[in-house]
Amino acid sequence: MDLKSLLLCSDDKIVRVLRRTLGDLEISVEHCTSSDVALRHLTRERFEAIIVDCAGPGAAAVLRSARLAPCNKRAVAVAILDFGLGLRSAFELGAHFILYKPVSVERAKSSFRAARALMKKERRRNSRISVQIPVEMSSRESGVRFKVNTTDLGEGGIAVSLPRRSKPHGRWQLTFTLPGSARALEVDAEFAWEGSGTQVGLRFEDQSPQVASELREWLGSNILEIEKDDPPARCQLTDLSLGGCYLDMPSPFPVSTRVTLSMRAGGLELKTEGVVRIMHAEKGMGVEFIQTTAEHRAKLEKFLGVLTENRDLLPELLVEPEGLEIEGGQNPLSSLESSDPEDTLIGLFRSQPSLSADSFLVELRKQRSMSAAGVSA
Repeated sequence: MDLKSLLLCSDDKIVRVLRRTLGDLEISVEHCTSSDVALRHLTRERFEAIIVDCAGPGAAAVLRSARLAPCNKRAVAVAILDFGLGLRSAFELGAHFILYKPVSVERAKSSFRAARALMKKERRRNSRISVQIPVEMSSRESGVRFKVNTTDLGEGGIAVSLPRRSKPHGRWQLTFTLPGSARALEVDAEFAWEGSGTQVGLRFEDQSPQVASELREWLGSNILEIEKDDPPARCQLTDLSLGGCYLDMPSPFPVSTRVTLSMRAGGLELKTEGVVRIMHAEKGMGVEFIQTTAEHRAKLEKFLGVLTENRDLLPELLVEPEGLEIEGGQNPLSSLESSDPEDTLIGLFRSQPSLSADSFLVELRKQRSMSAAGVSA
């Protein structure tokens, strides 16, 4: 099944380029020249991508509305901009990717390969399989407990049938066991929607890597026509610390994307998970690691040691998106306040909002020259 995109643009040349590019990537296009028409589509259809030429009237309203429309709030948003203009405002309106003018086939393909990988992850995250599983719900606020049965299950959430006359709200801990498994899973969730009768939907929050992995594997083996993910993207590691890394790549993933990194150097291999904390369009991105176990830290220290002792060794690196971690309205840098204050790379990520991309890269090079955390580009 093709991925679906909504394109708001009145420039015929850009439309032709994007139709060709997106067609090659098996992404269908619903083209609109009016923001009013685009807004109607957003409320009635689900799209994996919302593409908006910010030079046109109503562009800001469409980007903003995409974040509010229930069926499209997790769509990947792409803003088309004149080079160097309106970058921060586009991100503030909810854009994940920036496509600069003039829009060429080569530039569009580079950007949309990264966007498509994330679109697939988000669509799979929204996929549901009908299954009935007993679930124990425990309120985080009141401690009330009761048992329900699921009606469907996906990577990002679960639908359950509540006892009659129940109107629970807030945050809950869910405990359930997947069919064929002997291990109970625990995950926090909040109420996301209310259907007809007693059916409601809950959105998973703060899943552990183990729970997320087990859910993905179970769904992958039970959904008959699940599509294959795009292959991981190759990139260049320029800076590495115990808290995160900076990656040089022409099509970086947007802030708040959860990613899996696979690194290899000098016979050592390291696989880790992180969240994109800063992104510089067409240049690179900074990733904060989210695994904090002693075992993971020891592996990182060993990997850092190999790179420090062999400055000419260029590590191999692959990055793969796992989905958007933070929804609109939250500060993607807020969790950095609890990071190791001695980690200068993470500290630089924290200062990013006040720096342009070029200024940030200058500061990164200065830090690299003074720190063992740098990896020569």
